Amino acid sequence: MIPFLDLHAQYRSVGKDIEAAVVDVLRSGEYVLGPQVTAFEREFAAHCGAREAIAVSSGTAALHLALVAAGIGPGDEVITVPMTFVATVAAVLYAGATPVLVDIDPGTWTMDPVEVEAAITPRTKAIMPVHLHGRLADMGAIVALARRHGLLVIEDAAQAHGAERDGKRAGTFGDIGCFSFYPGKNLGACGEAGAVVTDRADLADAVRLLRDWGQAAKYEHVRLGFNLRMDNVQGAALRVKLRKLDEWTQKRRDVAALYRELLEGSGLTLPAPAGHDHVFHVYAVRTKERDALRPALTAAGIGTGIHYPKPVHLQPGYASLGYGPGAFPESELMGLQTLSLPIFPEMTSDQVREVAAAVRRFSEGARDAA
Repeated sequence: MIPFLDLHAQYRSVGKDIEAAVVDVLRSGEYVLGPQVTAFEREFAAHCGAREAIAVSSGTAALHLALVAAGIGPGDEVITVPMTFVATVAAVLYAGATPVLVDIDPGTWTMDPVEVEAAITPRTKAIMPVHLHGRLADMGAIVALARRHGLLVIEDAAQAHGAERDGKRAGTFGDIGCFSFYPGKNLGACGEAGAVVTDRADLADAVRLLRDWGQAAKYEHVRLGFNLRMDNVQGAALRVKLRKLDEWTQKRRDVAALYRELLEGSGLTLPAPAGHDHVFHVYAVRTKERDALRPALTAAGIGTGIHYPKPVHLQPGYASLGYGPGAFPESELMGLQTLSLPIFPEMTSDQVREVAAAVRRFSEGARDAA
């Protein structure tokens, strides 16, 4: 069996160091925020190339707090995409603002800047691109557009830890970047955790207040805040894993490069080549035969995933946004065609070859049947 994701293999490589770090925290008696969180903030900011990092309780909290810190609320519009996890859009609603959705570019699978420009209104306050699957959106075009219109850029970098273009890393192109450390992410905590990065001291100060009940000092609540702090245990675990992140990222790119070599000509639409602007949180391919290919791979003992079969605007819980089927054809088509193949740093070349061989067997059988 080749799993879709193998956190057990990751734990075997860093488990002893994580256990030692966590036991130190447990013995310290400091469990919420604390010195490990502070140290992680400093180290993660340096890794991203940002001046400030603020650790929070989840990636959703990072998005929510970034919006509130930027003063975005009722009456404001935030432009984002439906081809994402629902947290992107939910965070805008949590802030009391209105999500305005635009379609993805069919070539990059990320936010289409042309669609963004057409969606800007006098109520637009921010653009929130999503670095889908670990690939950077077209940040040059998006940031230029935002600056022309006086808009903020809030990056949903939950899947893109370390993705880089022109010497800049995910989360640092716009005004504020938001990360998730959900366990399955490229940099995953031992539970829920997230972070905000920014070069703006005013936004950093606001997020720090907001995550901790709006406290400037103990029992001095200077604004309405939230209980969205990172645990010291998570800070300790993340510090151990952060030291391995660049190595793990290169291994993901190596797996992706081998997939590309083995799957060229298979009839699948493959993701972008393994450049620096893609960290391959998932290795998603596209095929009209997705719903037949997936069970064939399951029968061959190969785990797969689908990210995301139903875009946000078609989710029943988001019907109030007012969009219906056909509103975003590229996102909807991608939802019907995308299949994520196994990818993790510990994946061996033999495992990659086994997955690719199973895919090619299916493709060849489908061609013969046709």
